[in-house]
Amino acid sequence: MQGSAWFYVAAGIWAVAVVGALIRAARFTYMVEARSGRPLLRNGLPGFANIIPVALNIGVARDEETQGLRREVVKRLLMILGGFVAFALFLAVTEAGAAEAGLWPQARSTA
Repeated sequence: MQGSAWFYVAAGIWAVAVVGALIRAARFTYMVEARSGRPLLRNGLPGFANIIPVALNIGVARDEETQGLRREVVKRLLMILGGFVAFALFLAVTEAGAAEAGLWPQARSTA
């Protein structure tokens, strides 16, 4: 496989992992909100996942099981943040390597 194709494969895997972690965090948020007595919409469905208030423990029930679910939300959000940091490092490494190898014409220096 060509050098730049590996980048697209790695970026695609990273994107799927981040979206999956965000979906899982939203599902945990719905569980926390259901246990915390948040109101539902008129049709009986939850409105939207309030991920930030749940992660910051705002309006969340204090029982141990709900707090355990809230910690899972925080863990997923930290995984997403760590994924962004790892991807930024990956970009820094691959861009430097591509500039040296001449794989990306725009990455080459003109000096």
